[in-house]
Amino acid sequence: MDFLEPPAAIAVLTSGGLDSAILLGETLRHHAAVQPLYVRQGLLWEGAELDHLGRFLDAIRRPALLPMVVLDLPVADVYGDHWSLHGRGAPGAETPDEAVFLPGRNVLLLAKSLLWCHLRGITTLALATLRDNPFPDATPEFFSLYTEMINRAVGGAVRVRRPFEAMSKVDAMRLGRNLPLELTFSCLCPVAGNHCGSCNKCAERRRAFADAGLDDPTAYAGKSAEC
Repeated sequence: MDFLEPPAAIAVLTSGGLDSAILLGETLRHHAAVQPLYVRQGLLWEGAELDHLGRFLDAIRRPALLPMVVLDLPVADVYGDHWSLHGRGAPGAETPDEAVFLPGRNVLLLAKSLLWCHLRGITTLALATLRDNPFPDATPEFFSLYTEMINRAVGGAVRVRRPFEAMSKVDAMRLGRNLPLELTFSCLCPVAGNHCGSCNKCAERRRAFADAGLDDPTAYAGKSAEC
């Protein structure tokens, strides 16, 4: 099997949320070949997220955009009764950002994504981590040490780039203000494939548009975050 992709390709780890969608759109402006990567873990919102992401990719499509690749890495056997799998006890709008922490999220996402890139000759993987990310697996030290460890393990040389690492959410939103942000998805408890309007991520989404001075095009159901 030929694992090689076009040598100029850059992979973008995307979830369909605001930050990674904006990074994807921005990367398309500067690279000859952009490979969207999505890691499916069996989380409650992924069906709606993938649907929105597919529509977003269709809306920004151009020759440089390669077909999305979905990698499967289920976590149910590790997470057990975690709220991210069934929604019960999902963090509501009033909870702090730390409430949505998914244990080992970047540990898992990067392990498979970096290996996939290595096997296909893609030397750069971009993430949309922002300056104010509060989680322990989103620090510069984590990314540096973890990437080096994986590269050593496989004899690889894939770099992890974080173009938004010095940016706030408002900075990112203003950068992507001309993108079809209505097609992005940021919700823990989808209602009929749309935003519930009451969970932590929906509240964060509302604030992001408001703080950036942008109209929020999202249709919120107003349902309780208890899925």
